Amino acid sequence: MREKEKTIKRSKKPWPTKAAMEQVYSMNLWGGNKAEFYSGIGSHHPDIINPYIEVVSSFLNSFEDPLSVCDLGCGDFNVGKELVKYTCKYIAVDIVEPLIAYNTKKFRQKDLEFHCLDIAADPLPSGDIAILRQVLQHLSNAEIQSILKKLSDFKYLILTEHFPQGDFEPNKDIISGQGTRLKKQSGLNLSSPPFDLKAIEKRTLLKIVLDNNEGVIETTVFKMQ
Repeated sequence: MREKEKTIKRSKKPWPTKAAMEQVYSMNLWGGNKAEFYSGIGSHHPDIINPYIEVVSSFLNSFEDPLSVCDLGCGDFNVGKELVKYTCKYIAVDIVEPLIAYNTKKFRQKDLEFHCLDIAADPLPSGDIAILRQVLQHLSNAEIQSILKKLSDFKYLILTEHFPQGDFEPNKDIISGQGTRLKKQSGLNLSSPPFDLKAIEKRTLLKIVLDNNEGVIETTVFKMQ
């Protein structure tokens, strides 16, 4: 008998980032043309995404049996589509409803699901690995705190964040939206106050130093349980 698919229900809490993210895509604030959804250079530049896809694919392939992945903040899915084949199930989540509807029609394949959820306010889908690729850097500290409380349900977290080069003061608060903490010469450190991410192990998978002092994009894997 085919297993009944689980329906992920949205909560009735407000979506503090929903309007901001909808504006990003409707006004093409990260680039692209009016006929498409475009998640910016960070999701398309070969020097950024190709090394990422290589190291994350290698990590997913390191398990004897394929694991399930929850891509929390999947964007236009230009990166996620390259990872689906290394999993037993891939659940892609984003807060923008038209984007999820577009992705659902464009990327049809076995063992791939799309859900429109606010990952700060709503229950998360279940899975073995959570991926947060340059997502938390756009969110307020309060929303990040809410998300971190839910990550202990996963076996692993693959986190990618954009930091300033050199020393910086971590975790300066921002208003959620298209911008990041870079404008405040800050970046996220989930081991520093006000955060306290509980992880058994932590390992850097990839560090990309950008040209013109534009910062560092670092991908880290955390073993959660």
